[in-house]
Amino acid sequence: MAKHVVATVKEIPPGERKIVEIGGRSIGVFNIKGEFYALRNICPHQGGPLCEGRLTGFVMADKPGGEYRYERRGEILRCPWHGWEYDVTTGQSWVDPASVRTRAYDVEIATADEIPSTYQPGPYT
Repeated sequence: MAKHVVATVKEIPPGERKIVEIGGRSIGVFNIKGEFYALRNICPHQGGPLCEGRLTGFVMADKPGGEYRYERRGEILRCPWHGWEYDVTTGQSWVDPASVRTRAYDVEIATADEIPSTYQPGPYT
């Protein structure tokens, strides 16, 4: 698969995203606590603009009636159409984890001097 320059690190601060179009595909690039991830901007449920959704986390408890805690803050992406939730780091659905996921793409960080001439130029909108 071809590699593309989509943004500088400063353009996507922690907790933010940038939605780009590459080869006719809309892709969301996310900065989660300094790590970068990319997901296809289509919810597998009904085709909604997944990457425009809210970044959230989970309320968890060890047992019913136990102490509640909020985990994975900013790592779970909720589709704006119907609320289906996906793990930004993998694309895995939390509504139907056995069979539903959105396409995740590899992300590389490189300095300007390290970008090979084989990369497609950017930035993209």
